[in-house]
Order: sequence, then structure tokens, then C-alpha cells
Amino acid sequence: MDHNATLSAPSRPTRRIVLLGLAALGLASALFVVRGPLMMSAPRCMAGRWHGCFDTFNGVVLMTLVLLPVAVLVAWALAHRRRAAGVASAWRLSLAEVGMVHGTLPFLWMTMMPGGGAGVVPARVSLVPLRDLATMGSLGIVGNLLVFASLGFFAPMRWAALASVPRVLALGAGCSVLVEAAQYVLRLDRVSSVDDVLVNATGAALAALASRRWWRPAAHTPAIRRLA
Repeated sequence: MDHNATLSAPSRPTRRIVLLGLAALGLASALFVVRGPLMMSAPRCMAGRWHGCFDTFNGVVLMTLVLLPVAVLVAWALAHRRRAAGVASAWRLSLAEVGMVHGTLPFLWMTMMPGGGAGVVPARVSLVPLRDLATMGSLGIVGNLLVFASLGFFAPMRWAALASVPRVLALGAGCSVLVEAAQYVLRLDRVSSVDDVLVNATGAALAALASRRWWRPAAHTPAIRRLA
């Protein structure tokens, strides 16, 4: 019976191929949906123009995708150097470092973009929890969930001290507070809202849960694995 179960269960390489195929399909579907807005910014971005590229959401997303091969190359170089030095988990550490930077900086750039009344209108603060969620809309909520998602996904893989969902939640909340405070001080014509902090921190925690299998402490390893 054990032999038959082993034959019927998909092998690990097969599962990886299936997961990679699903990831590629999801990425291709997302690119198909946003291809129109991204192509509108492409001429300005390719010409290196600030206006219409780096000051728009579409332009930042497009440049993030364009720089993705560069990020992969940097991760490969870091992993190669670590493996030559005999560092354990070289690939995981390198991918975590590059993933945190490449996945977080574009969202920080977009959150710090000034509005039309930047420097003119007074700074605005909303300290009542859950009041602004209704005005965010589904797109705004998803965007806020993604601001620190890469940080929450990769930080526990890079630093053992952050290998805990509550700690990642606190990290996301702290980083979000800094962003909201900067928006207020710089008068970027944005509302510094406590709801942004809550949603940003929640996104980081959910991303940490998604990557938990790669960073969970050894104490949580199932007993069957220890006995095997």
C-alpha cells in the first residue's frame, strides 16, 4: 500500500513545475489586464522622461517589470558569491534581500508621490479607525495590502529575529507609520490615515503567513519529521 501511495503521489519536481506554470500563467494574465495603461507610459519611460513615467503609477509599475531581469541577475550574483564563500542557504538569503528591495521600493515611491495640491493644501490626518476603508475602494485596499507585502514575505526568511507573524505585523505597522508621518510633514496632499497603517500591516502579516513554510522555527517542525 505504501508503494502504491508513493507511485500515485506527484513527485517534488512535478509539483514545482506545476507551481511555476501556474505562477507564469498568473503573471501573464495580470500583464494582459494592465497592458493598456502600461503601454501608455512606455514611450515616456523609454525616453527617460520624468513627467508621464516616474510620476505616474503606470510608469512605476512598468519600470518595475522592466527591471525585474536585473533584480534576478543581482540575486544570482549574490547567491553565487555566497556559495563560493560557503554560506548556507545562499539562494534563499539572496532572493530575500533582492525581493524585499525590488518589491517594496516601487510601492513606497507611489505612496510618496505628491498630489495636485502638494505644498499648498494643509496636511490632513484621519485617526478614526475603519472610517476611511469605505472610501478606499477595492483597488485602494488591495494596493495598501501590497505596500509592505514583499517586506513581510521575505524579511522572516532573511532575519531569524523576524520569524514570527506578530513581529512582521509590528514591522509593517512601524514602517507604515513612518510613511504616513512623512506624507504629513512633507505636505504631499495625501491623507495620513490610521486605516492605511492597519491595512499595510495586515498585508505584511498575510505575506509572512504565505512564506511561513520557508522560515518557521525549528520548534514548530512536526514530530513525524523529527522521528524519520
